[in-house]
Amino acid sequence: MDDITALILDDHAAFRRGFARLDDARDPAELLAVWEALALHLDIHAEAEEAILYPHLVKHGDDGAEETEDAIGDHNKIRDAVAESKLHEVGSDAWWAAVWRARRENSEHLAEEEDEALPDFRRHASVELRAELGQRWLTFYGEHKNGRNLPFRDKDPERYVQDHR
Repeated sequence: MDDITALILDDHAAFRRGFARLDDARDPAELLAVWEALALHLDIHAEAEEAILYPHLVKHGDDGAEETEDAIGDHNKIRDAVAESKLHEVGSDAWWAAVWRARRENSEHLAEEEDEALPDFRRHASVELRAELGQRWLTFYGEHKNGRNLPFRDKDPERYVQDHR
């Protein structure tokens, strides 16, 4: 069975490729095609982590509460940038500003998660738990294909930690 941390890293690699594809897009139709898919994946990924990974990290990591609070805040910034991009004409300066903000926030988040949260989780979670959460991750993506029934709303990071302790 797939380990949740490996599945998360797979998504991270897909995000990096998606942003690289934006660099290569040459017209608004290409930009829209790449960005719509990438933006949706960013939103679904955040919801999946918040539903599956972070409720466990907050309880079991050495710095789980702090890492979780930081991650939820990062997700909010990424969601906000994605939402902002939808308010502007694709390819316009305002659209690019929102997309670049999403990219910067996402790059910072991935680095923190890969260097801090995921190693902390691996140290404290059993192989069995990681496999169980991996199965839940795959099920989550299947149940929420194309973001179906997901709210894509910001969450209060402190409240999230309190609710999941």
